[in-house]
Amino acid sequence: MKWSSLARLVGQGGLSILLLLFGGLTFAADKAAPKDPNDLTHYDTLIKLADREHWAYQRLRPPALPRVKATDRVSNPIDHFVLAKLEAEGWKLSSPAEPRALLRRVYLDLIGLPPTPAEMEAALSDPSPAWFEKVVDRLLASPRYGERWGRHWLDLVRYAETNGYERDATKPNVWRYRDYVIRAFNDDKPFDRFILEQLAGDELPDANAETLIATGYYRLGPWDDEPADPKTDRFDQLDDMINTTSQVFLGLTLSCARCHNHKFEALTMHDYYRMAAVFNTLQRPQKGRTELDLPAGSRAEVKAAAQRDRRIAALRLLHLAHRLSVDGHLLAAASLVAAEGEVRRLRQAVPDLPRGYFLHEPSPHAPATHLLIRGQASQPGPQIEPGVPAVLASSQPAFPKPGVDSSQRRLTLAHWIASPDNPLTARVVVNRVWQFHFGEGLVRSSSDFGVLGDAPTHPELLDWLAHWFVQEGWSIKKLHRLILASNTYRMSKKRNPEYNAKDPENHLLWRVHYRRLEVEVIRDSMLAVSGQLNGKMYGPSMYPFVPKEALEGHSDPDKIWKPFDEKEAARRTMYAFTKRSMIVPLLEVFDLCDTTRTSAKRNVTSVAPQALTLLNGDFVNRQARHLANRLLQEAGADPEKQIERAYRLALCRAPTATERAALAQFLKDEAGELMKESTKMAKALDQAEARHRALVQMCRVIFNLNEFVYPD
Repeated sequence: MKWSSLARLVGQGGLSILLLLFGGLTFAADKAAPKDPNDLTHYDTLIKLADREHWAYQRLRPPALPRVKATDRVSNPIDHFVLAKLEAEGWKLSSPAEPRALLRRVYLDLIGLPPTPAEMEAALSDPSPAWFEKVVDRLLASPRYGERWGRHWLDLVRYAETNGYERDATKPNVWRYRDYVIRAFNDDKPFDRFILEQLAGDELPDANAETLIATGYYRLGPWDDEPADPKTDRFDQLDDMINTTSQVFLGLTLSCARCHNHKFEALTMHDYYRMAAVFNTLQRPQKGRTELDLPAGSRAEVKAAAQRDRRIAALRLLHLAHRLSVDGHLLAAASLVAAEGEVRRLRQAVPDLPRGYFLHEPSPHAPATHLLIRGQASQPGPQIEPGVPAVLASSQPAFPKPGVDSSQRRLTLAHWIASPDNPLTARVVVNRVWQFHFGEGLVRSSSDFGVLGDAPTHPELLDWLAHWFVQEGWSIKKLHRLILASNTYRMSKKRNPEYNAKDPENHLLWRVHYRRLEVEVIRDSMLAVSGQLNGKMYGPSMYPFVPKEALEGHSDPDKIWKPFDEKEAARRTMYAFTKRSMIVPLLEVFDLCDTTRTSAKRNVTSVAPQALTLLNGDFVNRQARHLANRLLQEAGADPEKQIERAYRLALCRAPTATERAALAQFLKDEAGELMKESTKMAKALDQAEARHRALVQMCRVIFNLNEFVYPD
């Protein structure tokens, strides 16, 4: 039952009904813990057959395609499911989107950049009936695709490059995880493999540098380098892993069962600490308050590098012994030269490995994990073995004995999560992809598939997609192609007053949602339109411009941020350094996600600082100057041609007659006003300079158009 339903009942039946129902909603509230704290069997007896009948816990079975009347609006199975619900209401899909608008939408959707005028005209002049599919294939093959869709994943896994808290130290080489994610999306790494690498990349038989770097997933959250209570902090770190893993991959709010059985879901403390026992094998490489990175490679490469380093260390000691006599005087030694030569040969034979930011298992033998009474580290209860939530498994997966190098616990969990038989994983990921395309998921609470989460608007479509996704090899790119080939995706945003009155939130998908672009896409689009976008991929992050005033509130303003390099800072926003204690103001004001925890969906606010940032901010004004220079170079001094080119670049269309006339008048009036004002100064502007400054202001106006920050 949803809270909205409860609210209606309060209005109908009063507080007594609400209290009665609230008691019924609470999962085992009066049985939160057994009388004997060591009685673990008590917890599993709380899970009833009815709990397992929740829609999200049912095995995936592909439903039959429903019959529809408007077969001319059916492009693929997706349209069958959407149209069937609309036709049940006597409704139909919105009209198809205009081709130019659709092209701009799909470019921004898949690669986060607008099409160039040349790309736009080439696509629209293609006579093939499959012209749009060709565009989709080209965009999915672009390296820019991974930069766009990798950012969605970083939101989910709480990516940032610093630890937060007071010192907010930099996580060494964490950017390699970001690069791993971009490559994974570009390579269309099967999603089940993507799961295995992040949860257990070090335990895979073919573990290598890439899979070790993938396990940096666990270490992305905030970290207190000097906790008041180390034992509690240890469980806080485990809680971060449990919370992120359960929500991101399973759509479950398991972390709510840390101190007591979940109040509303069929999730117990035993379930929570079973998962804690899986992750409790991991340790953070550190030296006091300093975080350490580790060499990343195959098991053989890591062992060889360790042996090399031990040999080099021994040679260094030998070197030191030869240089010092018993009484401390320096001695000459031809052996010293030999030792240095041996060091060089060792480094050539076994090159340095890339350094990665990930946790490790110091021993294959897992430490004991205890259920904590009331979630307090000072009150350990019974010892817990690794496992998964009982409501999802009729029997627990078999966790093997420890291997030579690791406990194998995370690999067992990863295989269970990535199994085609897991009822949640495929549903959760296809729903996320749908959400990022449409603005809302088929399940709108996309990280909560429990009884308090939203029910799917189209349950049969969700199940059909999830089953199809698994059968097609867990390919995200194939899922994109399927969704983008549907008429449901290609329809317009045109509103229907009748439909809107009955379904204002568009649950039935009668039109495409109206949604603002994320800040990364807004910033990257400005760079692309101004001609300044730096296409450099991968590697250490860049530092966007931050006003001096924003730095002065920090204890060490001269060291907190690297000096501004405009060319380097013109890289895509995906590569911007993300400091938890100081988010770049432009990103913060336009609703960058909360980096301290998993973020399923960004907030979209409309506040005054956004307008002020776009009108007066350094970045926007800088790009307006660059765009003005580009227009002069590409369109010459003719205002009509400048306006035409600006619209083609920024909005992917020609200006209307009204817009053309308004901007032409603006350029004329602004230049005149600037010349008039300059007569009061020591040196008056000439006409050419006044026109150029007016052109800059016109470019700033275009960047502030509502149309620029919305897909179509």
